[in-house]
Amino acid sequence: MGKTLGVGIIGCGNISTTYLKLAPLFKRIEMRACADANPAAAKLRAEEYGITAQSVDELLANDNIDIVVNLTIPDAHFAITKRILSAGKHAYSEKPLVLSLEEGLELKKLADEKGLKVGCAPDTFLGGAHQLARREIDNGTVGKITSGTCHVMSHGMEHWHPNPDFFFKPGGGPILDLGPYYIANLINLIGPVKRVGALTSMATPTRTISSELRKGEVIPVETPTTIHALLEFAEGATITLSASWDVWAHRHNNMELYGTDGSIFLPDPNFFGGDVLFGGPTKKKIKPLKAWKHPFGIANQKHPQGAMANYRTAGLADMAAAIVEKRDIRCSLERALHGVDVMVSILRSGEEKRFVELETSCTRPQALGIAEAKALLRQ
Repeated sequence: MGKTLGVGIIGCGNISTTYLKLAPLFKRIEMRACADANPAAAKLRAEEYGITAQSVDELLANDNIDIVVNLTIPDAHFAITKRILSAGKHAYSEKPLVLSLEEGLELKKLADEKGLKVGCAPDTFLGGAHQLARREIDNGTVGKITSGTCHVMSHGMEHWHPNPDFFFKPGGGPILDLGPYYIANLINLIGPVKRVGALTSMATPTRTISSELRKGEVIPVETPTTIHALLEFAEGATITLSASWDVWAHRHNNMELYGTDGSIFLPDPNFFGGDVLFGGPTKKKIKPLKAWKHPFGIANQKHPQGAMANYRTAGLADMAAAIVEKRDIRCSLERALHGVDVMVSILRSGEEKRFVELETSCTRPQALGIAEAKALLRQ
């Protein structure tokens, strides 16, 4: 199977269970240790998944750890990833990578100086549905993408999350929390963004928690909760992105892309699977594209809403393989940094009420076909 890289986790909250549960699906990575500011949380995860609980300092000094996964809250991402790199470890961060372009550029400089790699979620664009759309776009099925729409709208996190405060603080909000899934997939499908314009607002100055542990507690809203953005891509396409936590119900599709030869309809890029639909000159009716047997589109978990495909940690596994094989990381720092540039520029546009030119660019990630996906999985 080749070289396996040891992985440690900093931050043992809800998302850590996803990484710890799914990591054994993949080659090249082995979860070995975890740490948290709350030692009890680290101990709980370590006992649950058979790894070692350590302090943050101990984990960063652990010679058996090659990559450290940063699962702390967004406001701590920069500081923790900087510590990881300073300790001589490769870093993989949950989204968003950082909360400002300046922080991202500082991490890039440090990683380059030390010869280390940085990867960043989301990796859902590696899913079977989105890679099917990528294949059809690359094959010219829809022609040149000229425009499209993206909608991610609900009524927020306070109804289910036990501690939703950080979602409504600077660094939170629907663009920085959910926008990464959409922007990463748009980069995967179309390429980098050239400039953005946006209108931003918030429906109420406070939110009332309705999840059980803190039910009735009122928290302040300190960041926009409704954002309507227009993205102009380097290749010329213009995409509308609406993200809101002020909507009780709507009928918009998650993602639609319109090309010179047809339209393609994608499922929620927060997930790996789902149907991809197409409509064009030879198909007057919108119909699902012929399914393909992509490993990351196969349902592997049961949920209240039905069976679904969940392969989170695929990006981490691809990063480990890329380090060993000395190739480009699909969920790379450069693409994550461009995503941050897009998101903070959207928020800046809303504040300054003008279009904002992007300071960064990137390449599209290499497509992940069936063979490439199988190569990441344990047999």
